[in-house]
Amino acid sequence: MMEGRAEIKYIRISPRKLRLVLDLVRGRNVNEAFGVLSMLKQKPAEVVEKGIKSAVANIQERGKQEKKTVDIDKFYLAEAVVNQGPTLKRFRARAMGKAAPIRKKSSHLRVVLKEEKWDRK
Repeated sequence: MMEGRAEIKYIRISPRKLRLVLDLVRGRNVNEAFGVLSMLKQKPAEVVEKGIKSAVANIQERGKQEKKTVDIDKFYLAEAVVNQGPTLKRFRARAMGKAAPIRKKSSHLRVVLKEEKWDRK
């Protein structure tokens, strides 16, 4: 059984926003996931799509190395996880000489595609 992985680190989107998009595609077939992501307007959808494409490319490259033909239609998103990355801490000027903190969060995305053992319908 084949598996493809991809990680994107230090994405300048908060993990909370990325998780909203990931929840829509987790567990779906690769083609279904691309269909759902293409209809979304949010910026995280582009990042998740890029991660899935990277995992697909890794599977295809591994197939070439092992001299096997790989059918991408048989793969699904087995694991899609977002972890919090480092936070950039900034300050914004406020009234009466005070400052208010601004936290610019980042994320780490991990996507794992696995081959289906049977048709998942």
